[in-house]
Amino acid sequence: MTTTTETKTVAGESPIANRTTLGKILEFLWWMQKQGYKESTIISRGSRLRRLANLHTDLDDPEHVKEIIAIQQNWTNARKEAMVYAYDLFAKWQGIKWQRPRYKAIRKLPFIPLEREIDDLIAACNKHLAPFLQLAKETGARAGELFRLEWTDVDFEARTLNLTAEKDSNPRIFKISNKVQNMLNAIQKQDQKIFSHYVHLNSLRRCFDRQRKRTANKLGNPRLQRITFHTLRHWKATMEYHKTKDILHVMRILGHKNIKNTLLYTQLIQLDENDDAYICKVGKTPKEIQELIENGFEFICVLDDLRFFRKRK
Repeated sequence: MTTTTETKTVAGESPIANRTTLGKILEFLWWMQKQGYKESTIISRGSRLRRLANLHTDLDDPEHVKEIIAIQQNWTNARKEAMVYAYDLFAKWQGIKWQRPRYKAIRKLPFIPLEREIDDLIAACNKHLAPFLQLAKETGARAGELFRLEWTDVDFEARTLNLTAEKDSNPRIFKISNKVQNMLNAIQKQDQKIFSHYVHLNSLRRCFDRQRKRTANKLGNPRLQRITFHTLRHWKATMEYHKTKDILHVMRILGHKNIKNTLLYTQLIQLDENDDAYICKVGKTPKEIQELIENGFEFICVLDDLRFFRKRK
């Protein structure tokens, strides 16, 4: 992120807010950048502060900030909490003392879509967005980790992907499928970053939001609207735990350093091992067997020289 980019963003998104206030926000964001905050954090804090400014909030008056946040009836507690945290750092930067209001997001179990719903969404996306989503599905990586990927992080010969961690997580290495490899090969290498087609993660997110809405309407499936980048991380972790019952394995995939963050996935879904929610396939040749394994099918048994596989729908 550059200060020039941020200036354009402020000027473009805040026509209502006071210019002096916008100037302070810009100075604050530049301070965050100098302090080494991540670009995604800077962008999100800036967006929230500009939202407060557009509500004619006096950011120099913490009591007025509290009042504006409190009267927003359409805001969830989670959103109010995020606004409070954004202003809290701004207030510290300004040397303003205030008593932070107590908003606490209500914890809910994440939405876990069907795999075919994820695949429907990926299939509908363009050649720049689809590989991003496919990688999120296969690795469970955070959006910020994927957005920072460079071509040198991919070994096309060994079909591996090196992932640099964020949020104090552990770095990871993943095998990539033929599908992902073909998707990446379809992208023209114009920059060292794989997803350089998008200026920043928020522009990629906005493109995804538009495509998701169109696809949900076209397929008549409103559940697709509930799929976010982080949903794919939840889905991957849940499926891996269901398949292995190994919480440490899931912890390594997600890059968590604290197992408490991983334990959520032991309770997300209660799957009946005897239900019929499976797709069954038969592998006859080595190539067919390889493709089934690469696509997430689990080997079950051999009968009459045929190898049977299954995967959850």
